[in-house]
Amino acid sequence: AVVSTQSGHYGRGFQVKYRRRREGKTDYFARKRLIIQNKNKYNTPKYRLIVRFTNKVIIAQVAYATIEGDKIVCDARSSELPRYGIKAGLTNYPASYAVGLLLARRLNQKYGLDETYTGVEAVDGEEYFVEKEGERGAFYCVLDTGLSKTSSGARIFGVLKGAVDGGLDIPHSSKRFPGYNMESGDYDAGAHRARILGAHVGSYMQTLLDEDEDAYKRQFAVYKKEGIMPDMIEEMYTKAHAAIRADPVASAKKEKPDDYKPKSYKRQRMSLQQRKGRVAQQKAAFLALH
Repeated sequence: AVVSTQSGHYGRGFQVKYRRRREGKTDYFARKRLIIQNKNKYNTPKYRLIVRFTNKVIIAQVAYATIEGDKIVCDARSSELPRYGIKAGLTNYPASYAVGLLLARRLNQKYGLDETYTGVEAVDGEEYFVEKEGERGAFYCVLDTGLSKTSSGARIFGVLKGAVDGGLDIPHSSKRFPGYNMESGDYDAGAHRARILGAHVGSYMQTLLDEDEDAYKRQFAVYKKEGIMPDMIEEMYTKAHAAIRADPVASAKKEKPDDYKPKSYKRQRMSLQQRKGRVAQQKAAFLALH
């Protein structure tokens, strides 16, 4: 037998980690460095562009930290893109760019900066940095990637590029964008533009359409249902970018009716008569077996 040499006091001084660390949701080493503000700036908010991906939705938010918790300043999601004409592919790179652009235009409009800082109106993939115009500077924030891998060409940088092209001031370089060559150090803006406008999606759609129609129907079922063909992809995204710039305001939430009751998944409480009946049934079933 193994005899424990630990006393009863062992582990009583153990301090558990923060809940979101235990859940594997927050990297507090990175978060601390993103939210700490210089003391000589007093209570000035430090804004972050937070980008998160789920299986179905891309979420982009601008927030700042307080002792009570993070306060959201602006929010945009890929679930809003069908309103602008992007009916399929809501988690790919072109959708990431569109979400970033939507967030930037919505935020600039909120603070009255949308006419001063228009950003890049026609997508070209070129490096772009916002410069101050007039008395008010551009809205400044830093990218918060969370636990996402920051690989070159990752979708998270699509959101970053969209936000920058929309007129936000976010420190970055082109080294993580699609089209950057690590060996030569050259950046191909044309390759990035093609990625933003979904050229790779259209190319793959056409390849499957030519070689394996069953795979095409299975993988691009939503595109097929919406009548989107490979040669229509670029035009779809170009029109969506223009529509976002024309009206970035979030649609109003639907008002719930007065008699609305949220769906409950709890088991309904049985009445006394029902409980007695249930006991009688169980007794009868038990006596029948014995």
